[in-house]
Amino acid sequence: MPKVVGVTETGSRQLVVGRIRRWLHVLREDLCTLRVDPLPPSVWLRWLPHGVMCMVAFGVTVGAVAQLSDNGGVGLTLAFAIGLAQGAAVVLALWRPLPAWWFSTMAMVVGAIEVRRQLLAGGAHDFTWPWNTAGLIGHMAVLLLLALRVPMRVAVEALAVTLLLTYLIEGVLGAADFQPTGVLAVTLFTVAVVLGTALRGRREASKALVEQTTLTAEERARRTLLEERSRIARELHDVVAHHMSVISIQAQVAPHLVENPSEELRENLDGIRQNALEALTELRRVLGVLRAEHPETPERPADTATGTAPHAPQPTLDRLDALVENTRAAGTAVEVDVRGVRRPLPPGVDLSAYRIVQEALSNVLRHAPGATASVALVHYVHGVDVRVVNSRPTRSVPYSPGAGHGLLGMRERAAMLGGTLRAGPRPDGGYEVAAYLPTAPPGAPGQLTDPKDDTA
Repeated sequence: MPKVVGVTETGSRQLVVGRIRRWLHVLREDLCTLRVDPLPPSVWLRWLPHGVMCMVAFGVTVGAVAQLSDNGGVGLTLAFAIGLAQGAAVVLALWRPLPAWWFSTMAMVVGAIEVRRQLLAGGAHDFTWPWNTAGLIGHMAVLLLLALRVPMRVAVEALAVTLLLTYLIEGVLGAADFQPTGVLAVTLFTVAVVLGTALRGRREASKALVEQTTLTAEERARRTLLEERSRIARELHDVVAHHMSVISIQAQVAPHLVENPSEELRENLDGIRQNALEALTELRRVLGVLRAEHPETPERPADTATGTAPHAPQPTLDRLDALVENTRAAGTAVEVDVRGVRRPLPPGVDLSAYRIVQEALSNVLRHAPGATASVALVHYVHGVDVRVVNSRPTRSVPYSPGAGHGLLGMRERAAMLGGTLRAGPRPDGGYEVAAYLPTAPPGAPGQLTDPKDDTA
């Protein structure tokens, strides 16, 4: 039994020693460093904190030299060295807080030991000890700057070492005939560390909030862009599906239009029809995926501008008159100016031109009450120019709960076709949306680089 007790006591002692060693290792890693950690400049007055700390350092130096030499009985040379060290520690804490804390601590300890010698010899009657007034202010400033830059654990460790030194010098070493400042020092140093830690936590929380807000805004913009592209893709599905259906029907009918078609022709036409049907199947799957990405989106209601049902064919510029009449019925005067020779447009261009006019007129209704609008279409050989302009609103703009997808969708449509879109306020207080949509992709044979060179 005694052997078991001895083994248990030895294990407990080794456990305690191991914890002490780990704590000392952490303490050494946290406090014994020369890492540069400058004070962040003020937002409004950039160098004001630095100037204030330099003034505090000057006051600490002058006050410490005067107190130590006049009332503490310390020689002028040593008093000047101690005071200069305490003031320099405040300035050094602006860039290297941990070395500055060690520098200030050593200066205070040296000053306390020298003043104790004078107290015991009777040369410093009733002097503040172990820390003088200027030293208290300087070390409190250093601890504050330290807590503003380092993690809370490091600041607490520095405070604990400072309080331990205060207890050892005043409570263990002791002196005679002095005014004790230990309790005051413990209070001021603790307040400085708590204040610095709180300010640092607030600054980090504000920084994290700004970063999170930025990430949220970027994610919202990215999600909005993807939603608009998905919506455009769903609309263009009908256009592509129509063409593929026409190809399939033509490939099926073509053999009947030729007398005695060869077997090779029949096989090729059957292959074209089969590929068209497979492409239609894949398009339906793609549309199913796009719709599955937004299952919470309700079924699209009938188009209020054209009166079309949700599953009706996609609108084109042929329905422009109905769109304008519905806008006029909503209380907005609209003028339409169509120039150039109207030629058949590719379905994607026709749909995008209509959607741009539709969205621009919707924005006039929502954001420019009382304004008049004008729609101008100019048909060129290789494209169409769309321009919607509204005047200054005559009434206050009501709050609109819209998601702000309109301009983004218009830009995506123009970019998808290789065109351009410009939207912005006008000098008279109105707003303008102008787009040029080419009928062929950029670089295609016969495609003009400048729409102004295109003749109607």
